Amino acid sequence: MIRFKYHKPRSLDEACKLKEKLPDARFIAGGTDLMVNIRKGELRPPALVSLRSIPGLCKIEIDEVTSIGALSTISDLIQNQMLPDKFPVLVQAAKRLGSVQIRNVATIGGNLCNSSPCADMALPLLVLEAKVKLQADHQSRVIPLSEFFVGPGKTRLAANEIMTEIILESPQKKTKTIFLKKGRVKMDLAIASVSVLLEMDGKKCRKVRIAAGSVGPVPMRLYKVEAMLEGATLSKELLDEAQKLAAESVNPITDVRASEEYRRQIIGVFVKRGIEKILGRNEP
Repeated sequence: MIRFKYHKPRSLDEACKLKEKLPDARFIAGGTDLMVNIRKGELRPPALVSLRSIPGLCKIEIDEVTSIGALSTISDLIQNQMLPDKFPVLVQAAKRLGSVQIRNVATIGGNLCNSSPCADMALPLLVLEAKVKLQADHQSRVIPLSEFFVGPGKTRLAANEIMTEIILESPQKKTKTIFLKKGRVKMDLAIASVSVLLEMDGKKCRKVRIAAGSVGPVPMRLYKVEAMLEGATLSKELLDEAQKLAAESVNPITDVRASEEYRRQIIGVFVKRGIEKILGRNEP
């Protein structure tokens, strides 16, 4: 049996001080990934510092600038009455994450801090250009989510920092979004996934944001595809080119779940399909 100490701080300050005293300890929220890794023997922390008893970390405040507490569970997002209207793509992705049991305990902050290439919540937040607030002791900083991921399991979090909230600005009224995910079975991790944000001005693309998952070391924005489409008329020919460029822009691996070639193909298809779905499946 793996043994470790378990701490339940009642404030951010107490949690940060515990981490300073126990630098090899791990923060834990829902624990849906961390506990699996501990049981497998891949992690052997001397202590766990639970964040669940710290007040204010699971609040969702929706306004022109929306704040989602990092300890909000995936089920909290789905059940919130205002999020589906304000950020429908976030709820779309939340509904595709795992099982009901997992969604009831897994947190949005944990999904991001785990820094998995297939993190479902990362893609809609990337296209929404979310920012994250990181806090250590009484100091805090806010950085774009696009700068947060470093590599598999690695982020910009300092040793004793805690993600406390996700910050979202309200999109324009004409903005439309979509999340697409390919897994082997219904509750599987993504083999490949895409999120698209699109804002049209007539037949021209005024703004586009595209993010892809499971096809690189971290969840990634497809900046080259965005640059190709933004300001252009979205003809069938251009979307065919965007599909090809999207497949070329990612860096997937071959593993037991899918081949590199298949993942590239899915990303290209999803980019084109996502845009066409937003446009109502009609050729512009």
